[in-house]
Amino acid sequence: MGAGLVAPGLLGISEVLMHELSLATALVEQVQQICAAEKAEAVVAIRLRLGALSGVDRESFEFTFPLAAEGTSAAAAKLIFEPVAAEIACEGCGKTSKPGRMFLTCGLCGSNRVKIIAGREFQIISVELQEKAEG
Repeated sequence: MGAGLVAPGLLGISEVLMHELSLATALVEQVQQICAAEKAEAVVAIRLRLGALSGVDRESFEFTFPLAAEGTSAAAAKLIFEPVAAEIACEGCGKTSKPGRMFLTCGLCGSNRVKIIAGREFQIISVELQEKAEG
């Protein structure tokens, strides 16, 4: 493989950062709208639900968020993550479990007839705002 090429299915660091930067930019836009609608001065904290299967790299997101938020009402916002573990429902045994060692297999019976029921989340849970000083 030539220099600069990435094997199919694998992302290089620049692709990961661009993905997280676009998500961070979208998040900033959403919380700025909330801040404006509430006539608040700034965003203090953003609580996010982040699933293990969301496709969001937390460290990269935390790195890119300040870049996206620079110069906005969310510039000093603290990110608080609520992790969500992967959970699957098995059609084989009818139970729910964490995925087995072979990623999308039932952790109880080993069947591959499973449905992901938790872990894809990337959601805003709450936004803490700083009210404008009266005066």
